[in-house]
Amino acid sequence: MSLYIQPYPYRRTLRRLAAEAQIRPLGVNVREENDAYVLSALVPGLKAEDLDIQVLENVVSIEGEYKAEETEYLLNELPNGSFRRSLRLPTEIKAEAVEAKITDGVLTLNLPKAESARPKKIQVSVN
Repeated sequence: MSLYIQPYPYRRTLRRLAAEAQIRPLGVNVREENDAYVLSALVPGLKAEDLDIQVLENVVSIEGEYKAEETEYLLNELPNGSFRRSLRLPTEIKAEAVEAKITDGVLTLNLPKAESARPKKIQVSVN
């Protein structure tokens, strides 16, 4: 019996298409607190109106674009072009209570968990 292992054929194609479209992933940190998730992402030079943030059930999507300058550089390592990131969190998010802020180039999202996802404390009565 022979086992042939073949790499996933579309991996390079997807990377190449993303590079051609200038869509880059956005790096994020997510931590869990008692009643919310806190998401942080570096977005240097962007303002609040440059970002599109959407929450649907337990999926958070962040889109934006760095505006390209019409200047020629000898070395250009700063981000440019569009970026997009969607994350599926373990529990549903209370979309109407989400808070977002940008401070010193760091986007911080406070994503409160829905009531159905929060742990409930049950009191036991003694008879």
